[in-house]
Amino acid sequence: MTATNKITQLLNIKYPLIQAGMIWASGWKLASAVSNAGGLGIIGSGSMYPEVLREHIQKCKKATNNPFAVNVPMLYPDIEKIMEIIIEEGVKIVFTSAGNPKTWTKHLQDNGIKVVHVVSSVKFAMKSEEAGVDAVVAEGFEAGGHNGRDETTTFTLIPMVKEKISIPLIAAGGIATGRGMLAAMVLGADAVQVGSRFVATPEASSHPNFKNMVVNAKEGDTVLTLKELAPVRMLKNKFYEEIQELYSKAPSKEELIKLLGRARAKRGMFEGNLDEGELEIGQISGLIHEIKPAAEIVEEMISEFETAKKEVAQF
Repeated sequence: MTATNKITQLLNIKYPLIQAGMIWASGWKLASAVSNAGGLGIIGSGSMYPEVLREHIQKCKKATNNPFAVNVPMLYPDIEKIMEIIIEEGVKIVFTSAGNPKTWTKHLQDNGIKVVHVVSSVKFAMKSEEAGVDAVVAEGFEAGGHNGRDETTTFTLIPMVKEKISIPLIAAGGIATGRGMLAAMVLGADAVQVGSRFVATPEASSHPNFKNMVVNAKEGDTVLTLKELAPVRMLKNKFYEEIQELYSKAPSKEELIKLLGRARAKRGMFEGNLDEGELEIGQISGLIHEIKPAAEIVEEMISEFETAKKEVAQF
């Protein structure tokens, strides 16, 4: 790995490999394991009440001496309290998503925090740079969970974003191997963010039922749906069939909201209800075949990255 990488320098990490802040999957155990292995672990605050987040940050600080981050979806109702806790607890890196980066970037930076914003389009990458963020994550629609409406793939999004911004760029969506990491970096990324692969780890806080379903997923088992609300990629299951049935009746937005109800993602990913839950995972799940420790995943990805780099050099 090169020592002059923009992202490793910016975030003070060994490898340009970041674990995504995933709802119901990334608590302090996963974040500290990835950080200890030389990547950047992220606590996903989207499923946490403020005091629960504080507890996770404190436990993460005890479990690793390396940098880690907190991901904050800006649609969060208690966002003022969340940001206050992040500052009080001395977190040094924040990944913001699902909102206007202008709102919190300066305030966080004034408190010595590096800010990275997650986007799904060139337009929002440019707006993020204007807002003064330190780096952006550009996420293709292969990614699990909430997603861009334009269905731009990672392979096309990364070079288009690279052409328009000058700040460091992190690629996300459909990356779970060292080869995928190299491909993203050849296209112009300075680092990669990996979500789905880290769900299938003992350290992920998601339910074993969900982890096993991810490991057994094949190509075509995920789908991007509910675009009228907020596009989400998830595994096909009974709940998805109910969505399809409702779509056949040309539903109103209100009817879709009623079907979605509350806490669908928690029910599936955290409580393990594989029929009624919203099972958010990326297309790359078709390439994930076993549950293994986060440190092993980091090690394997970096090793495969180096091997692939040598192979490509011989082309």
